[in-house]
This record gives sequence, structure tokens and C-alpha cells, in this order.
Amino acid sequence: GYGSFNARRGAVGFTREELFSACEYCRVRGVMVYAALNTLLSDRELEQGATLVGELTEAGVDAVLVQDLGVLRMVRMVAPDLPVHASTQMSIHSLDGVRQAHALGCARVVLARELAREQIAYICKASPIPVEVFVHGSLCLSHSGQCYMSAVVGERSGNRGMCAGPCRLPYGWEGRPADTYPLSLSDLSLLPHLLELRDMGVASIKIEGRMKPPAYVAAVTHVAATVLAENREPSEEEMRALVRVFSREGFTDGYYIHRQGPHMFGVRQPDPPGTSKPLPPGETAPEPQRVPVRFACLLTKGQPALLGAEDDRGRTATVRGLVPNPAYDHTLPEAMVNTQLYKTGGTPYRCVEARTEVEEGLSLPLSAINAMRREALDKLTALRRQPEKRPLNEYKAGLKHLTRKEPPALTIQVSRAAQLSPDLLALSPALIYLPLWELTEHRDILAPLLDKGVPFGAALPRVVGDHETRAVKDMLDKAVSMGVTDALVGSLGQFAMCRARDMTLRGDFGLNAFNAQALKTLKQMGLTSATLSFELNLAQIRDMSLCLDTELIVYGRLPLMLSENCLVKNRAGRCVCENVNELTDRTAASFPVLPTYGCRNVVYNCRKLFLADRAEDYRRIGLWGVRLLFTTENPRECVQVAERYLERGSYEPNGYTRGLYYRSV
Repeated sequence: GYGSFNARRGAVGFTREELFSACEYCRVRGVMVYAALNTLLSDRELEQGATLVGELTEAGVDAVLVQDLGVLRMVRMVAPDLPVHASTQMSIHSLDGVRQAHALGCARVVLARELAREQIAYICKASPIPVEVFVHGSLCLSHSGQCYMSAVVGERSGNRGMCAGPCRLPYGWEGRPADTYPLSLSDLSLLPHLLELRDMGVASIKIEGRMKPPAYVAAVTHVAATVLAENREPSEEEMRALVRVFSREGFTDGYYIHRQGPHMFGVRQPDPPGTSKPLPPGETAPEPQRVPVRFACLLTKGQPALLGAEDDRGRTATVRGLVPNPAYDHTLPEAMVNTQLYKTGGTPYRCVEARTEVEEGLSLPLSAINAMRREALDKLTALRRQPEKRPLNEYKAGLKHLTRKEPPALTIQVSRAAQLSPDLLALSPALIYLPLWELTEHRDILAPLLDKGVPFGAALPRVVGDHETRAVKDMLDKAVSMGVTDALVGSLGQFAMCRARDMTLRGDFGLNAFNAQALKTLKQMGLTSATLSFELNLAQIRDMSLCLDTELIVYGRLPLMLSENCLVKNRAGRCVCENVNELTDRTAASFPVLPTYGCRNVVYNCRKLFLADRAEDYRRIGLWGVRLLFTTENPRECVQVAERYLERGSYEPNGYTRGLYYRSV
């Protein structure tokens, strides 16, 4: 982490001096350095972000990890040769998502942590770029990049690097005391599956440790590296040692082995009195000899001794030593010279080959050979310290687009087909979004409504795994045959399937459009409109250059978490999603938990967003549309809300919020 734009802003980051020093240290030892730049940036922050990218490039980092599509565009502009990796915050969970990230310029993708082994293997088999997988560390309940709870409830955004960890707090159900931890997942550990991940083609494994102490990082890294080097699974004692270092009632691999449920959850237990943490393995060990080096030595009569050293990347260093002496009794054996050259202990180098030629009748003190070896390695180190020179360009935000002057259109999104009614359609919304699975399951209900002249859009689930793609494509085909022309896409993996059906693409909030550069990227990807992040405030939106039509959610319960685990089934032991299910926090606030596609859950806010009485504030900031998001409302309430936003009624919810539109995260 360097600067303020990484997903662990609470961790101690690097200063400029530490960054340059750390990069030098790692380059000498053949270790890659990746910098996290994986948060959402506002337009005003992008220029500062570009400065950071310049400093990271000059320091010689090997890649940056990003979440924000606008940051990706900025990095490609400023440092076109600097590799960019798609962070797990980009919510990529399918092969189509990986391909789309590659098309945008990503050199590697860190997959979502919720994928099963079959999904990872499928992606690796056909991925155009290397794949990285999280194998150990904290697990969020929500899909990364799709959690807004900390931001909406506490003004500390996980997408901005300041998550307050609301999933680690106690909750109750249906108004009962908050005395359990239904959102706190145990830490992930796939260390027993490392050989399988390697065999399926995973290029890199990732250990979460930026908020952990050095003992944790060293211990986990030691076990992972050891089992890979020794081609085995970790022992029970190694795993027990990692539990002692840090865990939440043990570890889980539930997503990976496709076995979800309450057994995946746990909380951090206090250490028993007198418990001591294990020291990092090898804490006092000598410098590991990581870098292979080859030596060539030549001793010629009347000439200074020559020694050449070559590293694994073809860098060479040559030094001259003393002029060899005449041998008094016998020529210096070449094997003896080679023995001295192999003595690279205490350095990052490991001699893998030494070749020496000694002209007959010559000798040289072994101390002189040792001095040449040390000097050659010092020169090689100086060469390896130098960063790769990459071009740097000035960041240019581009021309500012003119702001729309006409008031925004009204769009409506419902969660269930039953919320639609002739009275709602009679209000003539510009567009109605309906979940794709609801569209195709309730054709009999929707058929007469589709003839009313109001356009319908299919809202795709934000998560569609490769095992679900065929079913989703079939539903899209049915929707198109019903006359549905618009698709509301919530992740990178959905663009291709909707383009293939010539649908009008509209971006949902799950794409996290937070700045004008992200909008430019989304426009190039074929979007007709994009939903702006509800973590923006109205002033930021007003100042944004809007290059395509934008929507803003102005009413409804905001989605806070998207869980791969079915929380309702975890609690009840069976599927009872048709019932009302609400989490209760320590303040007695109730958060509805509703089902979504794939037996996933969405946790919604306890209070409804309401801005009807502040219409002038959002009407004059250049939006194309404002959306009403209906979740728990009945059909009559949906009509009343829409009428109020059309200035025809007096509806007002009991207890509401202005969201983040007048605050900052």
C-alpha cells in the first residue's frame, strides 16, 4: 500500500523513501513488487492517483492492482507499459469476466474468493491471462466490491479502503437480541489444496496479510512455500500452528469444495492468558540464496585476473583483480578457484556454475579470489537495484461534457413481478427493470403489461458463475422473444452475452461507476447508460463530466451485502426465503435479507432512501434518469412512491435516510 488509494488504508503504508528502498531490496532478490491501487477514486482524486502511479513506476513496481475502471484507464494513460492486475474488488467470477478484463488491458486477474474448484479450473483452462487466487486470510461475507454496508451505515467505505467490519459484529433475527455472529466468516485457507491449484493452472496464490503482524505473514508464507517446494500437503501440526497465529474458530474451504453452510462461520477468540505467539519461522536464519548466478574466471600470465558474474536475467558484471604470481611448486588448481566462487553464503546469490581457466605455472591467493567474488556480486547488486525504465505520460482528464439541462426521467426497478400493476404502468415510467428470472418465470403475469407501451429491461444478477451462464443465456433468449430490449448488467462478465443478443446495455450500480474516466470506459464497452455509485455525493456528481446517460437511485432500501452463503438457510436449516427474514443489530435496527439468483442473499438497509422532497437537488446535476428501487414494498405502496416522485402525492416512509448524497465516504 502506498498513498491513500488502497483497500487497506488502515494499515501502515510505505513512505516514498521506504517504497524506493523496498523495491530495490526486492529487485536484488528477484522478488516481484505489486502495489495496491484498488479503491474507487473521485474525479478530483484521479490527478493525485496519477502522481502516485508516476512514483510507483519510477520506484520500479512490477504491477498495480486496481478495482476502479476509471483508475485502470488512468494508469494505462499515465504508464502504458506498467502491467495492471484486476483486484478481487473488481468482482470477477467468470471466464467472460476475465476476458473482459483482458480486453480492458489487465495482465492478470485475481478471482473472486467465492469460486469452487471446478469454476477455477474452468477459468484457468481458457483464460487469456494468468489467474491469481486467494488462498489464506480474512473472508468477507459479501462479494468483494459489492459490499456497501460500512459506507451506508457508518460512512466508512470498503470500496474506499476504510471498511469498519460490520460483518464481524453481533446480530439477531426477527427483533431478537444481537447475540450471534451470522455474518462473520471464518478465515479462508486453501493451503491443503495448493498442489491441486497448481495443477489446474493457477499462476499465483495470494495471502492476505496487510493488516496482520509480521509473525502471521511469515508463518503462512513459510507453510505455503514449503509445501509447494516439497510437493506435499501441509501437516496437521503446520495447520494447528497457523490456527494459533490467527484464525476465527479455525479455517474454511467451504466455497472451494462447494460445501456452504453455518460451519463456515466463526469469530476471533481471545488468546488464553499466558499464550505466546510462535515466532516467525527462520526469523534469525541467514539470507536466503534466491538468485542463481554463474561465474567465469580467467588467470593469464602478466594480466590482472578476470572474473565475470551473470545472473538469471542476463545481467553481467566483470571485475579485475591482482596479476597472478608465478607458482612456486604447482599451478593453482582450477577446482580450488571454483570452490571459492561457490562460497556465496550471506548474499542473495546462489552459485549454480563456476568455470575457471588458469594458465600453467600461475597462482593467486585465495583471499584475492574471494575479494573478486565479493566485488563482482556487489556490482551485480548495483545493476539489479536499477528499476526498469518505463515511459510516463501526463494525465489528462479530457474535455468536460455539457451537462443535461432537462429534468431526469423516472425509471423503476422491482424485485418481484407481483409488484407490477396497471396503476404503476399508468404513470408512464421511462423504463421498468425486472429481475431476469422473474421476467421469464411469470410470462403470464407480464404479457398483458408488456403491451402497455412501457419499455422493460432485464436486470441481470450481479453474480453469474460459469456453471450458471447457460441458464442465464436461455433466460435472456426468452426475454428477447418477449420483446425485452434492454439489459441492466452488474458485472464485467455479462457484457458479452448481452451484446450477442443485440440488447441495449445499461450499467447497474454493481459496476461501481465513481468517476468520469470510468464512464468513458463503460461507454467504450457499449453502455447506453450507467448507474452512478450511490457512494458518491450530489456535489461530486454535479462536477462530473458525464459522457453518457447516467442514472441515480433516489428511493428504496439500498443493497448492503451480496452473500454467496444463504443466510436464511444457515439460520433455519432449510430454505424459507419466502418468509420475512430480518437481521437485527445492536441498536435494534432491522435489515431485510432477501433471496437473489443462485440461492444467494442480499442484505438491505434498515431504512429507505428518500429524496422526493429534495427533488431540486438531483434534478439539476445532469442525470438522464432517477430510479426507484422497490424491494419490500407491496404493489399499492409502489404506486404511492412513484406518484410522490412525480409530485402527485404525499407519501413519506416511516424513518428514512438521505443515503450518502449529502455526506462523504
